[in-house]
Order: sequence, then structure tokens, then C-alpha cells
Amino acid sequence: MVGSGPLGDAVPVVEPELVDVVVVGLGVGGEEVAGRLAEAGLSVVGVERDLVGGECPYWGCIPSKMMIRAANALAEARRVDGLAGTAQVQPDWAPVAKRIREEATDTWDDTVAVRRLTDRGARFVRGSGRLDGPGRVRVGDQVFQARHGIVLGTGTRPSVPPIEGLADTPYWTNHQAIEVEQLPESLLVLGGGAIGLELSQVFARFGVRVTVVEALDRVLAIEEPEASEVAATALRADGVEIHTGVRAERIEHDGSRFTLHGGGGADFTADRLLVVTGRRAHLDELGLDTVGVDAAQRYLPVDDRLHVSDGIWAVGDVTGEGAFTHISMYQAGIVIADVLANARQANAGPDASGTASVVGGAMGAASSLGASGSSGSAGSVPRADYRALPRVTFTDPEVGAVGLTEQQARQRGINVQVGFTKLGSSTRGWIHRVGDEGFIKLIADADQGVLIGATSVGPAGGEVLSALVVAVHAAVPLSQLRHMIYAYPTFHRAIEDALRNLS
Repeated sequence: MVGSGPLGDAVPVVEPELVDVVVVGLGVGGEEVAGRLAEAGLSVVGVERDLVGGECPYWGCIPSKMMIRAANALAEARRVDGLAGTAQVQPDWAPVAKRIREEATDTWDDTVAVRRLTDRGARFVRGSGRLDGPGRVRVGDQVFQARHGIVLGTGTRPSVPPIEGLADTPYWTNHQAIEVEQLPESLLVLGGGAIGLELSQVFARFGVRVTVVEALDRVLAIEEPEASEVAATALRADGVEIHTGVRAERIEHDGSRFTLHGGGGADFTADRLLVVTGRRAHLDELGLDTVGVDAAQRYLPVDDRLHVSDGIWAVGDVTGEGAFTHISMYQAGIVIADVLANARQANAGPDASGTASVVGGAMGAASSLGASGSSGSAGSVPRADYRALPRVTFTDPEVGAVGLTEQQARQRGINVQVGFTKLGSSTRGWIHRVGDEGFIKLIADADQGVLIGATSVGPAGGEVLSALVVAVHAAVPLSQLRHMIYAYPTFHRAIEDALRNLS
């Protein structure tokens, strides 16, 4: 038998296979959900068309931080002058590319990741999963009926702007930038966000002539203006040209070099062009219309338990809550607890076919996973709470931030207090001397007497941020923060100075 697909094409009608849960998309969040639910005793099918593990281990967090670690080592060697004598350093990209291939990505092969998933008890299916009505997922000629739910973790892909001529050129996304084995002599970077700045600094420190073109009036536009200024100054010191307020109007490629024509007659040329102007979910591919969900959205809206609709959850970048691995893992924990709690409520013993069951292990897991949360009483499923969402841009210096910026807080009508201190004025900053650029900026709600946002920029900006995340997340009173003991001499001790400067 055949039926009609969404475009009128013939689709084989097959008897659905009954399972407990289907996870479509096995990035870090989806893989965690599938693995943990399988370990809890549910029958789980995990579906992935690309690489199990997703963007982070192959083209994102892991390999990019390997690149950054290598580039920072070069920078530290160059800082020996004036601190400990003299030093000469000769950049060599070969060991960096080798480490990315061999240690991080297995040359972009997910065999180990697939085995890791199946060893936890999940079943793996390679292909593109698509909703096919309530509780059903189609993968090619296979159809699965999910007894307890479907989890969507299909992530995002680079969002390429509709610039004249761009689509017909061999431009790079972050994928090609991570996979590169031979560095170009020059590189144009379109986009001054976190990814663009991280990669720009890496390549510049390895001798590439880098030019960043950003349409907005500053780089790292989502962060505090002071952070944008420090980051831009640091990159320029590494030889990066930064042009803000320039909108790309046309791209040309003559077979060997790119030319970016910007507004106002500004032209830029380079051997390669890296486009890092954001990411977007591709919801039109998921068959959302078959379950009554609107696919004409940039991201998949979810509630505070990650519900898309009845029996469907979403996790990770596709939810639009932030393209961070830590968000995916945080959301995965909530989804796991909620799915298991729902399975426990629906538990009526093994189903007649014997192909899908909810066992005692899953029931126990539901109880333990849902033991506490950011809201609700003990034993409830935790609710998502993004008030203290941390984010770190791994430039040198690092830019760490949590909660609201000063502008965001003022736009919400909050009675704002701001505390600011330069890192170089702290004892540890003075000791560090070379490369001590940075600051601590605190945003407080004066009426509530708590921090609602903070930025930590410096050599260990992301690490110092952890204390500020706790303060924002737990709404620690300012009076308690002021009376804490801060270890001396540390970078985080500058938090005390910023608290003293709150006004």
C-alpha cells in the first residue's frame, strides 16, 4: 500500500513499530536524553542524519577550544618579553589540525559516539526523522509509534544572509574553518559575534591577515559595551582589522579571491570568506503540521518543561533559548525527568506486544530525577529557569556574562545599580601585568537587593563568572556578598571591589 506525502509523492504505508520514546536529533542534548532514558529501562530509538554528538564535538566547542588553546599558547610565549627575558615563537598549524582530526573528531566519524549510545541500551537509526502524525516518526521507510513521547533535538544550522552573489561562492561556515588543514594568507570574517571573534583571533595569532566586518555598531553586540571595547582592542592588538557599521551588499569571487562590497563604497578582499552571522532552526523539515504545530517560526517554542505539545518535547538549540551545550544538557535533564514522570503515571505494565515497556528502573529514575527543581515542591519535575544563563566568549581575554545587561535591566524598568572595577586595578591583575585587560561589571536590582546580571572579562573571565552565576541564580543578598571572604590574591577578588562600587 502507498499513501500520499506532503508534496503529493507516494509514501509507503507500513505498520508502525511500537517503542517507548523516539528522539529525533542526537546532538549533545538529544544523545543525553536517549541514553539516559534507555538506561532507565525504556525502549528508545535515537534518529540522526549527520553525526551523533552534534555540532559541539565536531565543529563547535571542542575543536574550537583546541584551536584557542594553541593560539593562546603562542600569545603567552610572546608575552615572555618584559616578564621573564626574551622568547621567539614560530606558529605551526599542522599539530593543531592533527589534534582536531585525531583527538576531537576521529576525522569526523561518529562510530565511537554511536557505540556509546547503543551501549547505554538505545537503538540507533541513521536518517532524517519526520513527524508523521500524533506519536509517530517516519525515517525513510520505517515508522515508529512512540508510546510515551517524542523528543526533538534537531539543532540549528548556519544562517547565511541573502547577500547578492554569496550563494555562488565557496564561502566558509564554521565547519570549513574548523576542518582547515592549510591556513589561507588572508581571511574575511562576516559577523562580529562570539564565533567570529574567537576564530578571528585564532587565525590572526597563526599569522593570517584577518578582517572582521560587522553590520552593527560594535562587535559582541549582545554583551555590555565595555566588553565589546575590550574584545575589539585585544583583537586589534593581534593584528585583526575590525570594521563595524558596515553592511555587506555584494560578494564576488574571481576563482582565487573574495571581494566584499559594503555600504558606502567600502570594499574588502581576502583569500577566504568566513560567514558567521547566526544560526537558525529548520522546522519545515520536521513534519510539524502533522501534529498541529506551526513550522513558520524561527525556533520551536516550548514551555518551562520543554513541551512543544502533548507528547512532544524539544531540547537544545532548536528551542531558541541559547546555542550552548550547557543549555542543551540542562534542558535534557528536565526532559528526562518529565518523560519518566509521564511514563510512571501511564504505567500499566508491559504492553501486549512486548516490544515496549516501562520497567521498575525507569520508575525509580523518574523519582530521583524529579526530586528537586528550580520551582515546584520536592518530587516535582524541575522547571526551566534561564535567569542565570551563563555565556562565555573564549577570546583572550575571555568574556563571561550572566543574566541581564545594564541596558536590558533599564529597559525592564528595574531600579538599577551598577558596580564596575577594572581587573588591572586588582592585586592579581597588577601581578599578572601583561594580558590583564578586563573588568568586573555588576548589575543589581536596588529594590530587591540582589544581583540580576554580571560580566567578567579577563584572563580567566569564564572561571570567575561561576561565582557570579551562583549569586544571580540563588538571588544571594548583596549584604551577604559584601561580607563574603574572597581569597587573596585572585582574579575573583575583584568582585569585592565591584560590589563596593555599586551605585
